[in-house]
Amino acid sequence: MISLDTLSTLLTISEGELLEELVIALLASPQLAIFFEKFPGMKKALLRDLPRWKTEVLEQLKTTEVPDDLAAEFALFQQFQGFDRHAFCQKMPELLAYLREHHSPFAEKAGQLIANNNPTDLSQAQQTLFLQRWRLSLTLQTLTLNQQLLDQEREKLLAELQQRLAMSGQLAAVLADNDQAAAGRLWDLSKSPLQRGDYQLIVDYGDFLAQQPTLKKLAEQLGRSREAKAVPSEDAPLEAFHQLVREPQSVPEEVSGLHQSDDILRLLPPELATLGISELELEFYRRLVEKRLLTYRLQGDAWHDKVMMRPVSHQQHDQQPRGPFIVCVDTSGSMGGFNERCAKAFCLALLKVALADNRRCYVMLFAHEVVAYELTAGDGIAQAIRFLSQRFRGGTDLAACLDAVLLKLATSAWNDADAVMVSDFIAQRLPEDLVKRIKQHQLQQQQRFHAVALSDHGKPGIMRIFDHIWRFDTGLKSRLLRRWQR
Repeated sequence: MISLDTLSTLLTISEGELLEELVIALLASPQLAIFFEKFPGMKKALLRDLPRWKTEVLEQLKTTEVPDDLAAEFALFQQFQGFDRHAFCQKMPELLAYLREHHSPFAEKAGQLIANNNPTDLSQAQQTLFLQRWRLSLTLQTLTLNQQLLDQEREKLLAELQQRLAMSGQLAAVLADNDQAAAGRLWDLSKSPLQRGDYQLIVDYGDFLAQQPTLKKLAEQLGRSREAKAVPSEDAPLEAFHQLVREPQSVPEEVSGLHQSDDILRLLPPELATLGISELELEFYRRLVEKRLLTYRLQGDAWHDKVMMRPVSHQQHDQQPRGPFIVCVDTSGSMGGFNERCAKAFCLALLKVALADNRRCYVMLFAHEVVAYELTAGDGIAQAIRFLSQRFRGGTDLAACLDAVLLKLATSAWNDADAVMVSDFIAQRLPEDLVKRIKQHQLQQQQRFHAVALSDHGKPGIMRIFDHIWRFDTGLKSRLLRRWQR
């Protein structure tokens, strides 16, 4: 079977142009224009995503088979192209019968072309004209199939866009606020098909986080703990650099001459006249295909780049790279209830920091076994929902989780990560060999370990291994005090 892409290629139909027209019409829709005016960062993310969609549509064209009737008619057309005039005339009655029997869209036109002539005694010019009109009919049928397939893909894309726009719009207030870069990354995380009820869980925890400003501030402080500090140098030399400035060149839109092209809208009257003369119609189409029709040339406003120079000063930077987060969350029974909600909301706050700073965020749940979620992956929103749906009812195995963290930190993609452990730290003491390995990572690899303690009753022997301890007491007295202060 011949594919739609192959047939389009043989008939020289540009699917790329059809796709471009579809994309332009899609982006110009009023609903998208209003949404992207509110979230310009998501428009940039969508534009980055369009090449992937175009590739998928082109792949669909390559695998979509042409209907049997059209494929058979095209094969017959190729066969008749190779006939000389005598063979062409001999086969003409058989061809006309075939076209009528299979209800070809070209059957009526074929009958009209030879209505006043003997089918078995056609001239060379009549043979050429017949094949050209037949090819035009096949091209129109192929364009119709392409358009039908593109319409189907457009409906699928619109459904995906509506779902992702609704989700991104709801989650932007929780994970991005007014940060355009974070909004763009949020779009990238929403590729998995989800219903409103799924991501409503993230919105609910976002509302809870808004009621705990101290917890939110703690996550922001932890995220900035490795922020590089810029120190201006007093004797820094000055140097010039190039800055591109766009300036309009005022030239009114007017006719600036004639040239050869296939622009039908700007044809000269003599060229249009040839289209109405039957003897010159074929010549008109030939010059149209070759882009040799005489047309007006228009000139309008132009823009050019101007190079500007201005001095800048160097600054010395204290290099402290800000890497990804590996967040370990204790899911033991003692972490249930309010502690569980605080731990999950804190992970969302760290995810927000990671999106704003273009960092990765990896969450590991530990109880009797370790379960991991990468919240900044392509399906990060879906993984975040699965993480928030977990229940904290297991035991406490800090050693197994820290061992998994060390294995993760040993890989090249995560060797500059910050390890964050969220727990009440009511657990058994850690093995000595594990403590030694953590110290090696801290001293040799300069990797840092943070503890977020949700209780005042954590064991000091366990918490002593961490570089920083961030406290957020979830006891009733502390909760009432924070509410009163708020």
